[in-house]
Amino acid sequence: MSEVSVIVHADANLLAQAVAARLAVRLIDAQAERGEASVVLTGGRIAFAVYRALRDSPARDAVDWPRVDVWWGDERFVPHDDPQRNERQAREALLDAVPLDPARVHPMPPSDGPDGPDPEAAAARYAEELARAAKPGTAPLPHFDVLLLGVGEDGHVASVFPEHPVAYETRPVAAVRGAPKPPPVRLTLTLPAINTAEEVWLIASGPDKASAVRLALSGAGPVQVPAAGVRGVDRTVWLLDRAAAAEIGPRFRSLR
Repeated sequence: MSEVSVIVHADANLLAQAVAARLAVRLIDAQAERGEASVVLTGGRIAFAVYRALRDSPARDAVDWPRVDVWWGDERFVPHDDPQRNERQAREALLDAVPLDPARVHPMPPSDGPDGPDPEAAAARYAEELARAAKPGTAPLPHFDVLLLGVGEDGHVASVFPEHPVAYETRPVAAVRGAPKPPPVRLTLTLPAINTAEEVWLIASGPDKASAVRLALSGAGPVQVPAAGVRGVDRTVWLLDRAAAAEIGPRFRSLR
């Protein structure tokens, strides 16, 4: 069974720095164990702060970046140069500053990509790319050492929204139409795919996330609160600031 832990930091800035340091260590450890590492990135304000903190950290240079595979948990289905894209955010904050192997960076297709404005075809394309990276004889997904997730005010993770049909999806990648927050069309890993990661880290900052964090940790259903349905194979880590942790009891907290 996955080990679940909750770590609370004093504020958003310390949270971002701590997650960045933790991520560097996790990638280094994975490379020491397997010779390579794989990370699934997320979007949002706190993720942007984490990526910048890692870019500016001395620990950045301890990671063997050419041996890191980079995937995304979800993406806004907009043109490739649209500032809303999670890929663009990650590149500006971190990826363009480290010596990654371009062949090991796997962004989700944009709406002006090879499938044009067809999100279902783009989702199928990304699922095929994942399957090609999987080891023969295994599930149709590569090994994910760590998968990062933001947590929405409504408890959504990636682009799996409460009560949305995508919450029931069993394919590894799905198109999302009619998302309750803009842009309305997205691509996302589904909960079954997310839950194949060795470790899943849920990162939340600010008082507007407190209710969602409480519901997810209190056993809500994954359709109503998708964050409640997330479990890493080995570890599930909630990384919060004090504002996001305000509604959970002391038994959950490990203060830093």
